[in-house]
Amino acid sequence: MLVRAHGIVCGLRDEIDRCLPQPKCGGTTVSDGLIPKGVARVEMEDTPEPEHFVFLLVPNMSMLAFSAAIEPLRVANQLTGKVLYRWTMMSEDGASVRCSNGVELGADCALGDTPAGSHIFVCSGVQPELATSQKVADWVRFQWRSGRTVGGLCTGAYTLARAGILKGKSFTLHWENQIPFRETYPDLEVSEQLYVIDDRIMTSGGGAAATDLFLKLIYERHGPMLSQAVLNMCLHFVHRSDADSQQSSKSAALGIRNEKLIQIITMFDDLLDQQIDLDELAYKVGISRRQLERLFVRHIGKTPKRYLVDLRLQRARALMAETDLPVSEVAAACGFETVSHFSKRFREQFGMSPYSFSVAKS
Repeated sequence: MLVRAHGIVCGLRDEIDRCLPQPKCGGTTVSDGLIPKGVARVEMEDTPEPEHFVFLLVPNMSMLAFSAAIEPLRVANQLTGKVLYRWTMMSEDGASVRCSNGVELGADCALGDTPAGSHIFVCSGVQPELATSQKVADWVRFQWRSGRTVGGLCTGAYTLARAGILKGKSFTLHWENQIPFRETYPDLEVSEQLYVIDDRIMTSGGGAAATDLFLKLIYERHGPMLSQAVLNMCLHFVHRSDADSQQSSKSAALGIRNEKLIQIITMFDDLLDQQIDLDELAYKVGISRRQLERLFVRHIGKTPKRYLVDLRLQRARALMAETDLPVSEVAAACGFETVSHFSKRFREQFGMSPYSFSVAKS
């Protein structure tokens, strides 16, 4: 199935809105798509200069994050009856791109020139390290050096990192990919925030977080009345802050409120690459080892050792899925004393050896 996302006709605004080097770059005109008809209305006296967004589609991108970003722009145009926003879909070669859910999105054109003042967002998703070519990374770096705003949706930060433009910047990406990202780029400090705006670098954690980021951009450009109306049209209910966490609290996620247990679990996360002494952790939170064992069985249904092993295996699987680290380094990074012990546990949990998993994922 091929879905043609709404883009602009290159050449619509003379030299400003043209896409090179593909003269056949297509899309929709203002009259047949950029201002859809709707009942709700927000009056706007002025007609500001439209902002231009370029969405760079890479293989296995998240369709959810892409839709969550582009729909607020479409809704803003619809509500005001004005072309506040224009957008172009690009891919490396101009061909359609298959999303992680198997749906193909059509691109307007291949990599090329962009209008001055454009906002360029890399739309990424599954296996982001494999999805970005050096050509794409070089193009993104050129856009950044040319004064464009550059962003990443979901795991788009991988492309920005490969482009070499994240050093000293605040940024984020989807929480599931943050552990392997840190292993791949240990010199970069990734944030766990919902979305981050750092001057001309804009990133979001994927999913609905893209809507929060784009609502922020609409608010800053056109004020609270329009941003609130867009929020209501998207049934988003509340505009979350950039400082909000991507994940619910440990207490909410696990459905537990015992503070001692939450403290222990948090320490597990922080010390996962080290040898953990359960007696010592129990002492630090003011309970006995026996009390610790009872808390885990009562509230989680596992012993603390079993929970810890499962946690380590989950992290190991994430590292192996998103990085090219050898099995020995993955084992060490997840706190396993030996590769043989790690391999045995991995096979028990996932039905294959870590070596077989590495081959299968590639």
